[in-house]
Amino acid sequence: MLRRLLASTAAVIFLVTAGWVTTRIDSPAPDAASRHAGHAYTFTKAQQAAIVAQAAAPLRGSEFRADCFSSHRQGDDPIVFPGQAGRSHIHEFYGNRTANAASTLQSLASGTTNCTPKTDLSSYWTPTLYQNGAPVAPERVTVYYQGITDHTRAVAHPRGLRYVVGNALATSPDQNPAARWSCVGRPESSREFINCPPGTKLENYLDFPTCWDGKNLDSANHRDHMTYAAGQTCPASHPVVVPRLELLITWPVNGGGLTLAGTRNGANVTNAPGYTFHGDFFNAWDDGELKRRVANCINAGYICGTDGNPIQQ
Repeated sequence: MLRRLLASTAAVIFLVTAGWVTTRIDSPAPDAASRHAGHAYTFTKAQQAAIVAQAAAPLRGSEFRADCFSSHRQGDDPIVFPGQAGRSHIHEFYGNRTANAASTLQSLASGTTNCTPKTDLSSYWTPTLYQNGAPVAPERVTVYYQGITDHTRAVAHPRGLRYVVGNALATSPDQNPAARWSCVGRPESSREFINCPPGTKLENYLDFPTCWDGKNLDSANHRDHMTYAAGQTCPASHPVVVPRLELLITWPVNGGGLTLAGTRNGANVTNAPGYTFHGDFFNAWDDGELKRRVANCINAGYICGTDGNPIQQ
């Protein structure tokens, strides 16, 4: 598939050991006045190499997906700024129509979704894209759940699991290896915006980690309970294998004038560069349906459609 080619041309495989120290969610939260600083994240060289290796790893013939659309746009972040409406920069929310700053697992589970399948009540969100200062809604969002790390051992994400990927305060492309930009139908990719030619469209691949610590549904920085595998191996600190989420987001735009919503010097802005792209996941899948898909698609080694049934071997 083309997206495999894009991943391969974007990365060189490194065989390294990656591991993050687990931080429990009951650790003291930073003061609200300084919490924009929490959007920054410095990846170690081992972590960067593991992310690049994961992006380049061939798909193992096991995945399922949800097809979603932008549900709404607002300055909320239920993970980073829970209960603080309007505290965040502008995000584009996908899937669950009820997602806002006050969202909990219970509220999401009681909501509705524009994803297919309807059993995926999760919320996914990323910075809003702007072209020449005007916000642009994605044309479509495909959420892939992929078996790229020891797929026979993968388990379903637990309900209520939530985490953030990317470095929203990156000051250069090399500080944010989790996201890459490309143009539909073309092999080139970059961590900074690409000026797509007429007749094509802008897209972004955002890769999430595949190893969970098996204990925490969140952590103080919303990252430390998850990590990226080195090859097929999850570190001892994060021994539980989960499917990789990969967001493939397509916008109906080409050309230049592109910026992102973000934060700079503690203030919300709409002119952040492309290499600050990041994303959030709040799992509210129907538990039985998610487990069925992991067993029938990921563990069994099949590529499945949105119905969770194999479409090819």
